[in-house]
Amino acid sequence: MPSPPTPPSKIRLAVLLSGTGRTLENLLKESARGALAAEVAVVVSDRDDARGLTIAAEKGIEAHVVRPKDYGFTEEFSKAVTYKIEPHGIDLVVMAGFLSLYKIPRKYERRVMNIHPALIPAFSGEGYFGQRVHEAVIARGCRVTGCTVHFANNQYDAGPIILQEVVPVLDGDTADTLAARVFEKECTAYPRAIQLFAEGRLAFDRSRVRIRDASTSD
Repeated sequence: MPSPPTPPSKIRLAVLLSGTGRTLENLLKESARGALAAEVAVVVSDRDDARGLTIAAEKGIEAHVVRPKDYGFTEEFSKAVTYKIEPHGIDLVVMAGFLSLYKIPRKYERRVMNIHPALIPAFSGEGYFGQRVHEAVIARGCRVTGCTVHFANNQYDAGPIILQEVVPVLDGDTADTLAARVFEKECTAYPRAIQLFAEGRLAFDRSRVRIRDASTSD
């Protein structure tokens, strides 16, 4: 009888966040139940009061605050973020509601993921974050919206798309009710994208990302 396939070893994540830490909580939950072959090695926030810092502390995860206002240029701020995550042997940088622009060093090119609460390229780019996205979707009269997981580059929401999930916009929706429904999809889409990365199943084809069959991954 053939042996079962060996599960991938856990990759090490750096999580960048600015707020509530709900995405961090979800990734920790998925890892704990064995659905995600990844562990959070370090957390970096660009705000002192981010709840995500408290979550990290409760879980015994090293966490740092790197504030953009303490640096003269985006490049200096980004170098400071990289300095905090580099000692941890990071395989993948995961943006979890990180509102600052992180200039990605060559070492982490194609190794930084982000999730956006809309179907990129709609309602994306600088200025579109959080409730602003859902308010804009409703104001435009869209019938569907969703979330997009993509590799980040040095422009807001412009990197290659990995996964998208669609959510209906219902009559009577508010930004809050729509945001809650979109976040439910985020809670499955983001761990799935990270797991695909951990399994070596994400391949770049010029400006696109293709998902390789499990039997052909390295």
